[in-house]
Amino acid sequence: MLEISQTVTEYVGAQAHDLTVALLQSTQPLVLRGLIASWPAVEAATRSADAVAAYIQTFDSGKPLTALVADADAQGRIFYNSDLSGFNFQHRRCTLAEVFEQLAAARTEGAAGTIYLGSTNIDNWLPGFRHHNDLGLAAYQPLASIWIGNQTRIAAHYDFPTNIACCVAGRRRVTLFPPEQLGNLYVGPIDFTPAGQPVSLVDFANPDYDKYPKFRDALASAQVVELAPGDGLLIPSMWWHHIEALDDLNVLVNYWWRDSPAYLGAPLNALQHAILALRDLPEGQRDIWKALFDYYVFTTSDEHLQHIPEQARGVLNPINEEMAQQLRALLASKIK
Repeated sequence: MLEISQTVTEYVGAQAHDLTVALLQSTQPLVLRGLIASWPAVEAATRSADAVAAYIQTFDSGKPLTALVADADAQGRIFYNSDLSGFNFQHRRCTLAEVFEQLAAARTEGAAGTIYLGSTNIDNWLPGFRHHNDLGLAAYQPLASIWIGNQTRIAAHYDFPTNIACCVAGRRRVTLFPPEQLGNLYVGPIDFTPAGQPVSLVDFANPDYDKYPKFRDALASAQVVELAPGDGLLIPSMWWHHIEALDDLNVLVNYWWRDSPAYLGAPLNALQHAILALRDLPEGQRDIWKALFDYYVFTTSDEHLQHIPEQARGVLNPINEEMAQQLRALLASKIK
């Protein structure tokens, strides 16, 4: 196990239906011990793995799901194959009952391999679950997802939305890094990823410091926490996090929300377009465009726009939904 001296700050007294604005806007990770301890799903998990599996299945919509399966030699690591030309897992269409049956077989019969149901929309596949097991985040319109599996290791990655991860069953160890550690985490491709987000190529179970020497610097800034059933973890936007599910049955519910309107789009899309249009320009031209981006995108004051009448500033004004739709249509026509 990695030697990490810093632990995540614990926030005492957080209640599932009374989360403060100050807490939700934290720029540092926070452990919320006992946040969801009163959930019926957590109560079932404290009785047994079979009890929580049976409870969750009472909300099963019957719709087919997509699970990831990996052989025993993957050791629970959901990742690339050896040369990054593919992945070390396969997608399998199945029902929720089949997922729990396979997990039960792995527990009781010692069946090898990894079964991982990731980021599954609760309202679509488990209607009614959130009537009894939920956080008071309706004002933020979060996307609520469930994750079910046996022992897994999910490579360090970031998410643009802020995230509260709620541990329902099993224990999870989470290792977090601030956004500025990007250069020390040896991130893989951004257009070919195991689950949509770029991931660190470092194997946290056996880091190769000869191949990834700057990872030691990342560890100096790392924070770690182990979550038990009932605990929550606030992960701020863009913080890197590596997640290990430690038990034979692990269930996590998480809530994602963004602090800007969804109609503004995904910043990763803008990054990919910038790579297409700017990265391979001559150095002098890149420097000019870097200054333009700073001037028009990253400068927060509008002092440099005072010479333009406000009604004539177009997209230089704060963007509303109608303007976003017009700009998106313009971009789509130009990209073609």
